Amino acid sequence: MTQLFDRFGRGRKAAFAAALLAGTILGGGGAIWFNADPATAAPIQVAPVFNQAGFAPLVNQVKAAVVNIATAGYTNAGIGDEQMQGQVPNFPEDSPFGDMMRQFFQNRQNQNQGVPEHAMGSGFIVDPAGYVVTNNHVIDHANKITVTLDDGTSFPAKVVGRDEKTDLALLKINAGKTLPYVAWGNSDGEQVGDWVIAVGNPFGLGGTVTAGIVSAHGRNINEGPYDDFLQIDAPINPGNSGGPLFNQSGQVIGIDTAIYSPNGGSVGIGFAIPSNIASRVVAQLRDSGHVTRGWLGVQMQPISPALAKAVGVTADRGVLVDDVMPNSPAARADLHQGDVILTYDGTPIKDGRDLARAVANTRAGEIANLTVWRDGHERNVAVTIATQTAENAAAATEQVASHERVGMELAPLNRDTRDQLGLGPSAHGVVVASVQPGSRADESGLQAGDLIQRVGTASVSSPSEVVAKIHQAQRDRKEAVPLLVTRNGTTYYLALQLRQG
Repeated sequence: MTQLFDRFGRGRKAAFAAALLAGTILGGGGAIWFNADPATAAPIQVAPVFNQAGFAPLVNQVKAAVVNIATAGYTNAGIGDEQMQGQVPNFPEDSPFGDMMRQFFQNRQNQNQGVPEHAMGSGFIVDPAGYVVTNNHVIDHANKITVTLDDGTSFPAKVVGRDEKTDLALLKINAGKTLPYVAWGNSDGEQVGDWVIAVGNPFGLGGTVTAGIVSAHGRNINEGPYDDFLQIDAPINPGNSGGPLFNQSGQVIGIDTAIYSPNGGSVGIGFAIPSNIASRVVAQLRDSGHVTRGWLGVQMQPISPALAKAVGVTADRGVLVDDVMPNSPAARADLHQGDVILTYDGTPIKDGRDLARAVANTRAGEIANLTVWRDGHERNVAVTIATQTAENAAAATEQVASHERVGMELAPLNRDTRDQLGLGPSAHGVVVASVQPGSRADESGLQAGDLIQRVGTASVSSPSEVVAKIHQAQRDRKEAVPLLVTRNGTTYYLALQLRQG
């Protein structure tokens, strides 16, 4: 790769020089130059260029609060450590970040159980008493953690708390003195194009500083349910994980966590956990050693253009309630399957991640005011948020697994759809708006324009009723469910396959 870059660079320089020479000859400048009197010819002069301000003053102030982290563990501790024999985490096949390194070292995994491993990462001090923030994957399963300060002194560290969902951990060292520390900044206030500075421990080279800009906000790299990464082009490499990302005021506006890389090194696409997420998590870890999150109890799906048209909202507004969990805050607040949640406490909801983060950041017992689209009208729904527990989180995961998409979009039978399908006023049922190629609905023979009149033995008159019946069949672990369908004036049964293939 270096050769290609160098060769391209030399070619560009040669072409540029040739263009300058051609311009001199064609412009006739050569005759004037050679006839000029050397004694009177003036040298080329340019306006003075003043030294541009660098980041040295900022770095000199903040580097004392940046630390190196070394861990020791064993290969049978599982993945997650940023270790020399690491394993790249599995991502969905359709993920654009299939080769994303959740941990930077990608060398061959040592399969021998019980072999000692050593890892390196970065961190930063957020309290003069010795509290240190880093990534969870840097210290995951380590049985020994050592923090080395900028002055070279090292101290053993204990884990105060950790949160796998946001990949954050809080450590504590006892240095016997007041330590320099840095403050959190407002990551939402940083604009695309603003300067950022990363300080860390790449490849064990402590105190390394790189600079770049904010490339994007709100990146989802399929690392967790609350992904909202800052994308940066400041070079970060193996060992930068857990290190701080500073703005020009010396405030921490992100935690360097991952890179997109086809070759294991920086290619200018890095990701940092925003400080507005990290600061809240770290505060809870310090107070209680763990993180509690709010729970609403709904399954969601995005609003596609076809689905938005069917329910009467714009495609970039809200999320559709796919299912409501029994005995959940949503059920007690009378949220319905088929509702579209438009806002949460006045904040517009654009996708499921927006709603998930908003709910997670709400304390248990607090009332959240939702704007919901139902039956062609907006209405307000007040929900008392509960605490997300391992049990209801597991139940939600199980429900997601059981409610796998069958690959069709539904629309209500109204005046417009009756006219489009040529149906009379006595027709009833639910219209299949579209069918995804290769899906279970496609394999089962369903087509766009079909009118579903029954699911099993039950008549249906709304998309939510169809969805509820299909989900019930999935919960009952049925392989297929019969649909009574009308197509081109002919009525017959189709078996909707509930298992792929």
